[in-house]
Amino acid sequence: MSISPFRPPITPLIVKENYLAMLGKGVRPDNRDLKTPRLIEIKTGVVEKAEGSALVKLGDTQVMAGVKIDVGAPFKDTPDQGVLMVHAEFVPLASPLFEPGPPDENAIELARIVDRSLREVNAVDLGSLVIRKGEKVWTLWVDIYVLDHNGNLYDASMLASMAALLDARLPDFEELETGEIVVKRGVRGEPLKITTKVVTVTIAKIGRYLIVDPNLEEESIADVKLVVAVDEKGRIVGMQKSGAGGLTHAEIEAALDLAREASTVYFKALEEAIAGRRG
Repeated sequence: MSISPFRPPITPLIVKENYLAMLGKGVRPDNRDLKTPRLIEIKTGVVEKAEGSALVKLGDTQVMAGVKIDVGAPFKDTPDQGVLMVHAEFVPLASPLFEPGPPDENAIELARIVDRSLREVNAVDLGSLVIRKGEKVWTLWVDIYVLDHNGNLYDASMLASMAALLDARLPDFEELETGEIVVKRGVRGEPLKITTKVVTVTIAKIGRYLIVDPNLEEESIADVKLVVAVDEKGRIVGMQKSGAGGLTHAEIEAALDLAREASTVYFKALEEAIAGRRG
């Protein structure tokens, strides 16, 4: 388990006052301006036995995602679509805030945000995953593992999940006369059909200032956080607010503009990682 997302570690008031003084000058303690994400590194194909995988470093936050694909039955209300499931796990060694045990509300919330961001824009063409309508489809399991926590798990996890899906290929298979589907593990087939890419951009409000990609210390003094899902066309496709603070209409509009701008940095990092994998 880990701490509740609404009860971050207590930070001395002097730290927040120091941040506010620096933010007033347009800089942050790590020398970033208010709208620039931390350094991004994305490596794909890092898990040999997964159909797709990626390791993302966002500053000192590190997240790995793997895609496992197997044959299953479709949901009764969507017989002509494959199945997508997202799961998140906080590895205890990643942070003193994390404890051993089943996923708590933090991990569940993280998985749901990634899941909703993918589903809202139909990022994965689930219709292309049908083997026999109403009977057999491909089931995609996206597993997220937080390895190092230094803030903004949402953006790092979304990047890792999207990169892993872009890296994934359907396994080859054989359909027997009995109707049984035999999956040939280790034989990479066609890539997943991705209709559009999507990322999340996390905006934190500290005092009257809005900042992109908060680190752990910045999250601990933030009044409110807004996680914004953006597709590659710049459309806002989802939002999630946390924290006891509030946002005015003007602040929300400003946050959305920041999210669109920062999303281009994330999409560029994704494209470079996938291009490198193809090369």
